[in-house]
Amino acid sequence: MEHALRHRRVRVGNVDAFYREAGTEDAPALLLPHGYPCSSYEFRNFMPRLADRWRLLAPDYPGAGYSATPHDFDYSFDGYADFLDDFVKTLGLDRFALYLHDFGSPIGARLAIKDPGRIAALIIQNGDIPYEDALGPKYAEIEKTWALPMPAMREQLAQAVNEETFREEFLNDLRPELADRISPDLWALHWSLVTPQRKEIAVSLLAGLKENRAWFPQHRRYLAEHRPPTLIVWGPQDGYMPEQSARAYLRDLPDAELHLLDGGHWLLETRLDEVVALVRDFLGRVHPG
Repeated sequence: MEHALRHRRVRVGNVDAFYREAGTEDAPALLLPHGYPCSSYEFRNFMPRLADRWRLLAPDYPGAGYSATPHDFDYSFDGYADFLDDFVKTLGLDRFALYLHDFGSPIGARLAIKDPGRIAALIIQNGDIPYEDALGPKYAEIEKTWALPMPAMREQLAQAVNEETFREEFLNDLRPELADRISPDLWALHWSLVTPQRKEIAVSLLAGLKENRAWFPQHRRYLAEHRPPTLIVWGPQDGYMPEQSARAYLRDLPDAELHLLDGGHWLLETRLDEVVALVRDFLGRVHPG
């Protein structure tokens, strides 16, 4: 049974933030940080499918989706983690499960590290992994820019922030018969929301992947020391995060449940029913509503 998806705004610090919500306020919560180059839109079909038992919250980061783009915000992984921390406090969440996908993984992991006791469970779906040796071949294209001086690196990365590369990000390495399930709304919508300021923000985030590499040990340490109940659900047709990336998490989360589905990076577009079934079963056991 599906439940209505609500579209709301809230003041989070100095940010006029847009977020999607489904479920009742007294239900156990699931926080859904989005990936790049997307927004909370990526969870639009997923959220109503779980709202009978859980409260699902998906904010747009500052400078993304329908949230504002203030000039004095820290547009970095740390800054976005601080935003999420303020967001959950503003909405009164003191315990929640966390869905980690794409850039939402390093951002969400930073949030978890701030207060591990708040995290009831992790759902990891093609998240940016903290294992250097298990990255896919497409990641090497980003790493090549790291040898350049910062101005040259930013210039090269800026060339990759356009509508065609957005399309490539969403299609990634999907087989043709699955790629036609990816709606062009994904890249057309999100490219239409890019302003000159937002393009600079995207370049900074992509450049920040180099600095984020030094943060990998802290991410791994959190997983190994706290070992939250974890569901890993993965689409291996992913040039950035293939099957080996999913399995790498088992080094620090040996008790995690791992499911490889026939899909890619944007699994909710191609294997929604399977993901919903796995998440419902998992949360029903570890974060019941």
